[in-house]
Amino acid sequence: MIKAFQIKITLDNTKPAIWRRILVESDTTFFKLHHIIQIAMGWANYHLFEFKIAGYRIGKISEEFADMGYGNDKLVDCEITKLSDVLSGEKENFKYDYDFGDSWTHTITVEKIIETNQYLPSCIKGKLNCPPEDCGGVYGFYHLLKIISTKKNKEYKEIIEWLGGHYDPKEFDLATIKNELLHLDDYIKEWNKSEE
Repeated sequence: MIKAFQIKITLDNTKPAIWRRILVESDTTFFKLHHIIQIAMGWANYHLFEFKIAGYRIGKISEEFADMGYGNDKLVDCEITKLSDVLSGEKENFKYDYDFGDSWTHTITVEKIIETNQYLPSCIKGKLNCPPEDCGGVYGFYHLLKIISTKKNKEYKEIIEWLGGHYDPKEFDLATIKNELLHLDDYIKEWNKSEE
C-alpha cells in the first residue's frame, strides 16, 4: 500500500469553479506535482510556475531568471522538495501560480490522506475546461467567453480562429487526463528536452 494525498486543485476566481481532484503519492516532488497539475488542468506547460506554502516559495531554480527575482536563494528547489516534507495533515491549503503574466493562481487543498494500491498519480474527478493559454488571465478568459457566446459578436471569427477553431468551456475529458497521467514520466522527459 502507498501513502497518498487526495488533493483538490481549484483555479482561483472562476465561477463556477474550474477544478480537478487528484491522487498523488505523498513523496511526490513539487516538480512532479507541477507536471501532474499541468496535465490534469489542461495547461500547455510553457510558462514559469511556483508553489507558495507556509511562507515558502517552491519552484525551479534557474540562473537565467535570477535577476528577475525567480531562481534566487529565496526559492526552495521543487526538484528535491517532496509533498511529505511540508504537508502533514488533511485540510492544509497552499497555492500554485502558473504563468506570471496571466497570473493563474490555483488553491490546492489536501482533502484526505489515504493508503492505496492503485496506480498513481490519478485524476478522479473534475469540472469544466481549462482556460486557453495566453488569453489574459481570469478577466481575459471571461471576456473571451462572452465573445464566443454569440456568433454575432464582431470579434467572434477572430477569436475562434485564435482558439484553433473550437473551444468548449464545459468540456472535461477525464479518460484523456487519466491516460496522459499514465505516461507522466515520458511527458516530463519531453518537457526536460524542450528546456535544454
